[in-house]
Amino acid sequence: MVTRWRSAGVPELVAGAREGHPRAVARLISLVEDASPRLREVMAALAPYTGHASVVGLTGAPGVGKSTSTSALVGAYRRAGKRVGVLAVDPSSPFSGGALLGDRIRMGEHAGDPGVYIRSMATRGHLGGLAWAAPQAVRVLDAAGCDVILVETVGVGQSEVEIAAQADTTVVLLAPGMGDGVQAAKAGILEIGDVFVVNKADRDGADATVRELHHMLGLGEARAAGDWRPSVVRTVAARGEGLDEVVGALEKHRAWMEERGELAARRLRRAAREVETIAVTALRERMADVRGDARLAALAERIAAGALDPYAAADELVTAVTGG
Repeated sequence: MVTRWRSAGVPELVAGAREGHPRAVARLISLVEDASPRLREVMAALAPYTGHASVVGLTGAPGVGKSTSTSALVGAYRRAGKRVGVLAVDPSSPFSGGALLGDRIRMGEHAGDPGVYIRSMATRGHLGGLAWAAPQAVRVLDAAGCDVILVETVGVGQSEVEIAAQADTTVVLLAPGMGDGVQAAKAGILEIGDVFVVNKADRDGADATVRELHHMLGLGEARAAGDWRPSVVRTVAARGEGLDEVVGALEKHRAWMEERGELAARRLRRAAREVETIAVTALRERMADVRGDARLAALAERIAAGALDPYAAADELVTAVTGG
């Protein structure tokens, strides 16, 4: 069976993913991660089947219980009859470039559920906490019929705010006793959260964390009537407590986005960024081809001699690379 999907063509893989074959989904995501020459064909074949899943990003500082919360959320959605995909974006191994944390270590209780697909992806040094291939992997899971796609990032900080650009709804997880007031006050963190979850709410200090979070969310608040006001939910994910409330907050946010046209706007912005990223990557690849070229060396010599400024040189190089 493994050999079948490994040697299958793109139409067969897409058909298999649509029928719910996990190995077909795995093979498609592998083609994405490996930047396969067939990637363009894969994306073209998937396009008609995308745009239906709710994409939820989860981020938070190490130790707040992201993986436990993600697993509990999967259970809550499965009880509601939803098909769920999970992309757990892990730090890259310095030796293999692969994800350090495996699928079975995370969320093992769902491993045998045909309604759940879990995949660990390596960041491979990509800033922002998300694998560069994550948007295309989300598209694979969307086309494969997942109702909800949970994207869990490696951490939280000024580089991890990229999750907000990839998700319909962003969940920021915090926990008492971990200096979360400082964590949440970091530039960009309060701004990216649509739903805030205070996990491990059975611990001392949970009430103070919730109060502090409400206070910081209210500081300098300049929301108009009808604007979304982030929800704050308490959970004890290890015991499955509060997860239905989190799902309710997520559904409330999605309903608000659909009513205000924000869901379509976010997806348009996401598509525009994705196109820009692909275009810039293609340009960089062409640039790499000419780095040892006499053209670049000649431009560098003219700049060093003061005969040409770097902006004009860059214009010349871009024109040469693009044929414009």
